[in-house]
Amino acid sequence: MKVYNYIIIGGGMTGSAAVKAIKNNDPDGKIAMFSEEQYEPYDRPPLSKGLWSGQETAKIFHSIPEKSVDLYLKTTINQIDPEAKKISDDKSQDYTYDKLLIATGGHPIQLPNAPEEVISYRTLDDYKALKELLAHESNVCVIGGGFIGSEIAAALNQNGHHVTMVFPEIGISGLRFPKDLALFLNDYYRENGIQVHNGFLVKSISKENGKYKVTFENADEGAIEEAIFDQVVVGIGIRPNIELAKKANLEVDDGIVVNEHLQTSDPDIFAAGDVAYFVNIPLNKRTRVEHEDHAKKSGALAGRNMCGMEEKYDHLPFFYSDLFDLGYEAVGELDKKLEIVSDWIEPFKKGTIFYLDEGKIRGLIFWNLWGKVDEGIKLIKEGKTYQKDELTGLFSE
Repeated sequence: MKVYNYIIIGGGMTGSAAVKAIKNNDPDGKIAMFSEEQYEPYDRPPLSKGLWSGQETAKIFHSIPEKSVDLYLKTTINQIDPEAKKISDDKSQDYTYDKLLIATGGHPIQLPNAPEEVISYRTLDDYKALKELLAHESNVCVIGGGFIGSEIAAALNQNGHHVTMVFPEIGISGLRFPKDLALFLNDYYRENGIQVHNGFLVKSISKENGKYKVTFENADEGAIEEAIFDQVVVGIGIRPNIELAKKANLEVDDGIVVNEHLQTSDPDIFAAGDVAYFVNIPLNKRTRVEHEDHAKKSGALAGRNMCGMEEKYDHLPFFYSDLFDLGYEAVGELDKKLEIVSDWIEPFKKGTIFYLDEGKIRGLIFWNLWGKVDEGIKLIKEGKTYQKDELTGLFSE
């Protein structure tokens, strides 16, 4: 039995932030971190951004001094026993804790019956495998038109590969963006040399003689098409890793349910990052967020609260993306059920997109308009009611 003051299950950005916070507040506390991957914690955004444009892989790793934490790599935790305050791993080793953080993130959604070699893109190993497979000019099918699909499609295109996108929405990022912007992005990607099959569902993927045959069907018309590719990459989102919490009888929903201090239904067990279903205080609703800013901020706060602080997680996370020469930063609730108002400085090239609920700003996209996130967060938190004409020019260059 190995004894620790703090145990972190999950070796990603969230866990890394928690370690640093714990060391700052309890320098002598004994910490263990467990990761199913073979690597020390690393930044995930470069996997679909910077690494494809020349960033060195070594630069994405987090610096965690050996004396700061016992790091158990390639290790799966199979059980949490809240009563005994003990966890067990896949090597039949037990560990006890005073405080525990579950930062297990999520696993990529996979297409059923797809060949094993199809890459559901999520990890550094996925990046390395795809990079090796695409050492020469290749014909690649990217399934998914959301956050990951749009980024990896652009990255592969800029690395000289022939890319075809297949997704069921009306346009790229069509689940979040207004219809006109999503349709504009379809054309923009096509202008950059990517074949875009919007409104199509993948029916099957098969492999023969080293090639992949992808069959896809138009969601409205029922027309079926098929094409042959050298490689297939899937980026259709993740599902939170809640199985461990469920087995421990912790409360779960769309993630592990936590209070405003990021405590689970067991006050000595915390959850943060992608897996946490937390109280978004500024929006006054529960939500789950899968982006870098939330991973780091929630991990750090969980670490401090594991040390005895009682801070509330009142941060409003933001995220960003780069799509060829376009890019954006977004914050708050981007729900297409809300009223959407676009204020373009230059149509589809620069401007602000507002997501409103009865005139109150709930979410914002700053399209090629940088350095506005803090100001946007302030407006969301203020909760002021706006008329549509009051939004014009609210954010300028």
